[in-house]
Amino acid sequence: MRPSDYPPPWRPEEAITTPSESEPVEVDVLVVGAGPAGLAAAIRLGQVAPELSVAVVEKGKRPGAHLLSGAVLRPGPLRELVGEDVPSYGEVPGEGVYFLTESRSLRIPTPPTMRNHGNVVVSLSELGRWLAEKAEAGGAMLLPETDAQRLLVEDGRVIGVRTGDKGRGRGGEELGRFEPGSELRARVTILCEGTGGHLTGAALAHFGLAGASPQVWALGVKEVWRVPRPLRRVIHTMGWPLRAGARYREFGGSFIYPMGDELVSIGLVVGLDYRDVDLSVHDLLQELKTHPLVLGLLEGGDRVAWGAKTIPEGGFVALPRAFHAPGLLLCGDGVGLVNVPALKGIHYAVESGRLAAEAAARGELDGYDSALRESFVWNDLRAVRNMRQGFAGGFWRGSISAGLATVTRGRVPSADRPTERDADQDLIRTGRASSYPPPDGRLTFDKLSSVYLSGNRTRDDQPNHIRVQTDVPRALAEMWARMCPAQVYEVEPVEPGEGGRSEGEGARRPEMDGEAVGAEGEPGWGTEGEPGGSDGERVKLVVTASNCVQCGAITAKGGRLTPPEGGSGPEYSLT
Repeated sequence: MRPSDYPPPWRPEEAITTPSESEPVEVDVLVVGAGPAGLAAAIRLGQVAPELSVAVVEKGKRPGAHLLSGAVLRPGPLRELVGEDVPSYGEVPGEGVYFLTESRSLRIPTPPTMRNHGNVVVSLSELGRWLAEKAEAGGAMLLPETDAQRLLVEDGRVIGVRTGDKGRGRGGEELGRFEPGSELRARVTILCEGTGGHLTGAALAHFGLAGASPQVWALGVKEVWRVPRPLRRVIHTMGWPLRAGARYREFGGSFIYPMGDELVSIGLVVGLDYRDVDLSVHDLLQELKTHPLVLGLLEGGDRVAWGAKTIPEGGFVALPRAFHAPGLLLCGDGVGLVNVPALKGIHYAVESGRLAAEAAARGELDGYDSALRESFVWNDLRAVRNMRQGFAGGFWRGSISAGLATVTRGRVPSADRPTERDADQDLIRTGRASSYPPPDGRLTFDKLSSVYLSGNRTRDDQPNHIRVQTDVPRALAEMWARMCPAQVYEVEPVEPGEGGRSEGEGARRPEMDGEAVGAEGEPGWGTEGEPGGSDGERVKLVVTASNCVQCGAITAKGGRLTPPEGGSGPEYSLT
């Protein structure tokens, strides 16, 4: 059984439309997404073409509300853009990389890709708010609480976006506070939506821009703690609580960063190509905090913030074949500009936004592609193009492959290695969930209390923005429930004669040929590889969309996240 056997009731064409006869809002350049890439584009446009009108739409309550990262930032590109130091918690004071077992930690040499001398620790949500102020000071118009639902395409050219309605009820009906969406039209539209971008994915499909390999993702869950003792270094760990065996496909690690003397951010990132139904990144993070190395850093402290977000990990081999189409430029995490071995993406997003702005100002959109390919972004990503794929064979095999690639600057292996879709991985069940620590409200926490800490303010009665099959085998439903860090999905048995359905407006259930679940004797299925018993039982997946913090994991693992009503979702401030 694979998640891709139950595709979401959604097609990329649903995010593409033609302009209507309604009165549009017109600007010269429209930027979708107020993250590092989008705000860098807006700032640069104000510098090189102040005569152009620029609008930035942001689906969050305010700029920064949906931004989450570690984050240790390479500050050079931003300093060059704004001409001053960026707000931070200071330069990295020192660093340590550890290999963990369940009760021990072994410090290992810092891999060259992970060295952070001269870099600074930042809160990405705080940085987003600061960049938004710079963009507005340069003349850009910021439009928060504005969700870009559809790309406007006319005669093969992108001419803007259509924003979503506000004030619709659960069934799509107009409530008393209803406000219709509008059309924003522009000469150039720059998509900077971030990880798993809704319109970016549709544009790649519509214009045939997808790269040679599929994009893959990891899920990061992060907490910020107020601690009694300052941390004087950045810490990365690998190993426990993840398992090294190839059959699990568990790749990832943790980060622990100082944020001044009083705050510490801690997070765990796990690749979404894992196979175990029972794996939960949120619960693995709770387990990690019980390790002596981590417990000693947090003991006596209080958790003050929480969040979750996906990270594109396909790297160079999953980049689009082109980064522009008529009237359109694509930037940042939305197209996968992330260096996974270096744990860096923010400065690549900034550079892509700057280059896109310069191309838009000149009116030469194809020049953006060549500029990006001649930049440090391209060289950096090419050098590590095969590192992530090696870990499909397990931790030790992946480490050897990554070591060879590091030493040879990507020359070994010489050929590009393809990625494999996260949703194409066969599922197994191992009983892993039985070892997760119960929430005690002091060190370990449940998902719902974490969602509350994210500042999530989504209306309970707004339309469901998650497209997913809801009549599925038990194992798949339980995998989605475990995967989600925000407890969006729950499993209910289907009563005899009761049919399931698919969640989402315009839902369609695809025809399924043959047996829908893994059959007895099928390799890689069931508890530790044995037949799965009740795992093939059809159940109903219950979706509580108002819990969603828009991390995007469901898009990677068999469903589809679309934008909710503008202003919904988390309101991150420290992440």
